[in-house]
Amino acid sequence: MDAIWGTPFELLLILALVVAVGLPSAIFLETCRRKFHMSCEALPVFEDPNSLKRVRCPHIYKDPAEKYLSLIIPAYNEENRLPVALEETLNYLQRRAAKDKSFTYEVIIIDDGSADGTQRVAFEFVKRHTVENVRVLLLDSNHGKGEAIRKGMIHSRGALLLMLDADGATKIDDLEKLENQILAVARKERQFGDSAASGSSLKISDVSVAAFGSRAHLEEKALATRKWYRNFLMKGFHIVVLLAAGPGIRDTQCGFKMFTRAAARKLFLTMRLKRWCFDVELVYLCKWFHIPVIEISVNWTEIPGSKVNLLSIPNMLWELAIMSLGYRSGIWEIYL
Repeated sequence: MDAIWGTPFELLLILALVVAVGLPSAIFLETCRRKFHMSCEALPVFEDPNSLKRVRCPHIYKDPAEKYLSLIIPAYNEENRLPVALEETLNYLQRRAAKDKSFTYEVIIIDDGSADGTQRVAFEFVKRHTVENVRVLLLDSNHGKGEAIRKGMIHSRGALLLMLDADGATKIDDLEKLENQILAVARKERQFGDSAASGSSLKISDVSVAAFGSRAHLEEKALATRKWYRNFLMKGFHIVVLLAAGPGIRDTQCGFKMFTRAAARKLFLTMRLKRWCFDVELVYLCKWFHIPVIEISVNWTEIPGSKVNLLSIPNMLWELAIMSLGYRSGIWEIYL
């Protein structure tokens, strides 16, 4: 519990920040907005461009797993990068399904209010692969990556749920590294069999485990190639993350994370941050719920077109401060 709540000195620092910048009002407004939004939120509908019918989507709280694996891809103005990543992802999934008939999957693309042709590109893949395997969730405006992922997770059908970026920076077959580690933990708890998909998906979905992809093994090379001020800012950000979420995860920001359905149910029905630091909040909540987290090195390539820059740092620090005070003061309640 100490790792979550921090030391008295850390709490004093947060209190000083509260007095300086007036965080309570921001947290109160976010709490009211969240409660109003959740009370009014209706189940979205997936559109089938082939039959022109509307398909009601499930809810992670109410419905059991129907697929073995769900892949959640947030997309905001990704008309150019999304096709390559989707092509690679679906080729991998089809090859695996051909080898193992019990392997079932779905890809959920969340169009986060894009202003380009992202929606058109996404629906082209639905037409080719059917709404049973590829679904598009349209958000009315840009809510932020965290909120897009939350929506996708909540309305998925998988026993295992993987979030990944639309740029394809992480090799898709690395998901097997995360999957195997989750299965290893699950087998210890439930004595599962050897099959990854056959007959074990529903059991896997009942065990709370998370696996985070990590680029920490690439940090030394990155430090050598980046400008000194970028390294300074990133080191400072890591220190703030350590204060906010505690130790244990070296790379909180990698966009390649896998959860069992039980873990996702707890995390994404509670998560509040919408944009920059939702990953840190997930780490914090994993500790709160005592969800085991395995950090695993993955292959990662920097893809041009990143939307995160140095100007994002103040926003990230603001979100971390709101998160820390929100949970530690009890204003942000955890119901599950």
